[in-house]
Amino acid sequence: MKLPVRDASGQQLRQIQVDDSVFGITPNMAVLHQAFVTQRANQRWGTAQTKSRGEVRGSTRKVRAQKYTGRARAGSNRAPTRVGGGVAFGPRLRDYSKDFPKKMRRLAIRSALSGKVADGELVVIDQLDFERPKTREIVRLLDSVGVGSSVLIVTGRPDRTVLASARNLAKAKVVPAPYLNVLDMLTHRGLLITEEAVRVAESLWGRKAAPAPAAAERKPARRRTAAPAEEAPAAEAAAAAPAEAARPARRARKPVAEAPAVETEAAAELPKPARRTRRPAAEAAAAAPAEAARPARHPRKPAAEAPAVETEAAAEPPKPARRTRKPAVEAPLPETEAAAEPPKPARRTRKPVAEAPAAETGAAAEEPKPRRRTRKTAPAEGEEA
Repeated sequence: MKLPVRDASGQQLRQIQVDDSVFGITPNMAVLHQAFVTQRANQRWGTAQTKSRGEVRGSTRKVRAQKYTGRARAGSNRAPTRVGGGVAFGPRLRDYSKDFPKKMRRLAIRSALSGKVADGELVVIDQLDFERPKTREIVRLLDSVGVGSSVLIVTGRPDRTVLASARNLAKAKVVPAPYLNVLDMLTHRGLLITEEAVRVAESLWGRKAAPAPAAAERKPARRRTAAPAEEAPAAEAAAAAPAEAARPARRARKPVAEAPAVETEAAAELPKPARRTRRPAAEAAAAAPAEAARPARHPRKPAAEAPAVETEAAAEPPKPARRTRKPAVEAPLPETEAAAEPPKPARRTRKPVAEAPAAETGAAAEEPKPRRRTRKTAPAEGEEA
């Protein structure tokens, strides 16, 4: 769509083409209303707060007894009915801010601009150029273009001169194009916007996609796998040879060093491998003079050899140095047969009962002495006491 461009005197200079996705859509009233409410809610501070009876300072003890005093029931000194007590149902700290999706916010701005164009309240001016701040000049400009006192002036970039000229007007406001919002557009009746601000609004909220590159400008797709060399025709290979020769050679891996030429048949059968291996006996003998010329390295200290063996007994292997268990002490050899008998057990046994002495007469043998002490019995008749 096209919009007329006016100068400071109100005369139409030309028409400019504007983006229909910004200035020519059907306004979405639901999103527009939601954006307005969200912006007003985000401006609320919500910092007023009072203390309740649980937050004020004072004792929680009951003032007096519940009954039998003749007075009204009373609780603590923190009650709202007492001086210095808490506030009942007072304002509390609250966050009134709301979230608004980015796509909905962009749609709301486009709806507000399209609504201003549809209602005839949007005026495009070529430029706002003032030598010095003058409120008289901005009032004359607003009257010339046919915009009332309630107007939102939008510039392409921040302009201190225009801001100082319009700040004394009660119903006028100046904002740069990147700060354009729904609340300012709906609270002011007219919208005066410069041509530069129109282009900034199209770049910020327009839907024009970047043009796709032409078929000739598009780069060919890179092949993931290279074609085999056998399938390529000879003509293409010849044509590609100069181009390949011009390319810098890639860094190749270092080739493995080859073995020297073989002079004998034995060496021809077993060539020397590239990696480090043990040197054959023939080469070691040939290299002996060369190795003798080299400075001797510090060899490992040889192990001390054992002294020469003089006798067969010394030639026997020495006893192990590790510690072994101490052998049990052997008993001495018995001298007689009695000594050869096994010794008595060391454990403690019961004391054997003492045997009675040998009897001298037959009468004593018939009446042995009793082992334990018994009660003394009365003598029988005819016996001596």
